[in-house]
Amino acid sequence: MKFVAYILLSLFVTISHAQVSEKYTNRYDDLNIEDVLTNRRFLVSFIKCVLEIGKCSPEGRELKSHIREALANNCARCTEPQRRSTLLVIAHLVNSEPDYWKQLTEKYDRDHKYAKRYEAQLNTFKI
Repeated sequence: MKFVAYILLSLFVTISHAQVSEKYTNRYDDLNIEDVLTNRRFLVSFIKCVLEIGKCSPEGRELKSHIREALANNCARCTEPQRRSTLLVIAHLVNSEPDYWKQLTEKYDRDHKYAKRYEAQLNTFKI
C-alpha cells in the first residue's frame, strides 16, 4: 500500500512539475505588437476584452485566460516574444493609456504588487 501511495505521489509531482514548466502557446508570438499599439481601435478592443466589457478575438481570449497566472508568476511560462510584448504593452499603457492601465490594474492587481514589479522591469529593459 505504501508503495502504491509513493508511486501516485511521485506521478502527481512529476505531472505538476511538467505543467508548471510548460510554456504558453506560441501560436500568437508572431503577432506584431507594435501594430496593435499604434492602432488604437484594435488596442481598445483587446483592452475591453481583457476587462470583460467587450467581445474577444481568439488572441484576446488566449491572453485573458492566462493573465492572472502570468502576473502572479512573473510570466514564468511566457515565451521570450511574450515577455517582450508584455513589457511593450505595459509601457504603452502606462505612458499613453493611463486610464485603461488603471482599470486593468484594478481588475487584475488591486494591491498593485504585480504592477510595481512590471513597472520596475520597464526601467531595466529601457522600453
